[in-house]
Amino acid sequence: MRNLTRLKSLQALEASARHGSFVGAATELNVTPAAVGQLVRSLEDWVGYPLFKRSRSGAERLAPVDEAKEALDDIAQGLDLLESGLRKLRGRKARTVVVVTASQALVANWLLGRLGDFTTGHPNIDVRLDVTDRVIDLAQGEADIGIRCGLGDWKGVKSTFLMGEEIIAVCNRSLLSEDREVTPGWIMEQTLIHDGTPHPGGDFPSWNDWLARAGANRSPEEAGLKINSTAAVIHAAIAAKGVALVRKALVAQELVGGRLVHLMPDVRWPVKWAYYAVAAPKALRRYEVTAFHDWLTASVGADVR
Repeated sequence: MRNLTRLKSLQALEASARHGSFVGAATELNVTPAAVGQLVRSLEDWVGYPLFKRSRSGAERLAPVDEAKEALDDIAQGLDLLESGLRKLRGRKARTVVVVTASQALVANWLLGRLGDFTTGHPNIDVRLDVTDRVIDLAQGEADIGIRCGLGDWKGVKSTFLMGEEIIAVCNRSLLSEDREVTPGWIMEQTLIHDGTPHPGGDFPSWNDWLARAGANRSPEEAGLKINSTAAVIHAAIAAKGVALVRKALVAQELVGGRLVHLMPDVRWPVKWAYYAVAAPKALRRYEVTAFHDWLTASVGADVR
C-alpha cells in the first residue's frame, strides 16, 4: 500500500531545493512562503532531522543536506511521473505548455518561421516564448528549454549541438551600384555598422579583421554606426543604414527574401560560437520539453541537409 499523505510536503521540499528559498517555491506552488516552510518542517519532523542547511544571506538561502540531495532526484522523477499519469488520464483533452527562451534576433529571424511545423505536429502543446538577450537560469526553472549561441559550456544544463555559425558581410540591395563591383575598397566607402554586443571566446571579427582577410590594403575609418544589440544591427542593415557584419543564421530569411545581400561570399569567417538546445535534465524528463527538443534538433538537421 502506497502512503501518499506527504505528497504536498514532497512538492514543497523539491521546489524549495530547486529555488533555494521558500519564497521561490511559494511562487511556483501558488501558496505563501509560510505554508511552504510548514510543509517542509512537517517532513523534517517525520524523518527526524533537518533537510536544509539554512543561511540568512546568499543566492541560495536553503541548501539541501546530503541525505536530501540523494533523495531529491527520485522525488523529482516521481513527481514528474505523477504529472505524466494525470495528463494521460485527461487524454486528448490535455494541453501542456513548454516555455522556450531565445534571443530577440534568433526568435525573429530563425525560430518564428519554423514554429508552425511544431504546433502542427504537436497540437496539444502550447509554446510560450520568453524573448530576451539575458541568459536566464534554466537550471532554476525560469524557462523549460532555450536556444543559445555560445561555446556550449553552460553549467547545470544539458547542451545539444544544433549548428555552427559564421560571420558574413551584408547590406540592403539599394546600396549596391550596377557599375561598381563590391570590393574591400567599396565597402570602406560605406557606413560601417559595428556590433558592440560582447561575444566572449567566440573569435568574432571586427571590421578591421574582416577587411584585412578580404584583401584591404589599409584599415577602415573608426567612424560608423555603433550598436550594442545584434537585433538592432540587423534591422539597421535592412533599413539601408550601412554595411554590417552579422551571424549568417540570423539573416538567412532576409537573404532568401532579397532584403539583404551577402557581400563577398568567398570571404569566410567561421566562429567558435555555435547554436545549442539547452535544458535542465529535470525539464527534459517532461514529455513536452523532450518533444520540442527532438523537433528542434530534427528541424535543424533538415535545414543542413
